[in-house]
Amino acid sequence: MIRMALSGWMLGLCLLAWSAAAQADPPMSAPVQARWDHIAAELRCLVCQNESLASSNAELAVDLRREVRSLIEQGQSDADIRSFLVRRYGDFVLYKPEVKPVTWLLWFGPFVLLVLALAVAWRLMRRTPQAAVPLTESERARVRQWLER
Repeated sequence: MIRMALSGWMLGLCLLAWSAAAQADPPMSAPVQARWDHIAAELRCLVCQNESLASSNAELAVDLRREVRSLIEQGQSDADIRSFLVRRYGDFVLYKPEVKPVTWLLWFGPFVLLVLALAVAWRLMRRTPQAAVPLTESERARVRQWLER
């Protein structure tokens, strides 16, 4: 009984080590590694959304890293690899999308909102205060009643 449990644990550990080894990519040469690091740092993980492709551990990120690596090994340029991924996944895959009509709101929207907020604040500060209207005797009596309660 103990042997069966122990052999089951050993088999499980072997399968776990085998699956981890299967996911590990073979080492790259220095120039390929440098290109891969540069490209992967500019790409966003589509699952995590705030992590780069290089630092994410999501399954899709692992697949995209392999795809980028194979494209590098096929001899495609960095621009070709970026355009392939943008065609496939949209501008969201890039940390810094290109400035084009589709992304104008993304690039310039915060500045427009900041200018609008400053204009509203400036206008509110420049407004002359209105004179206070004195209370009538009946309103003063009601205030006194509220305060005395």
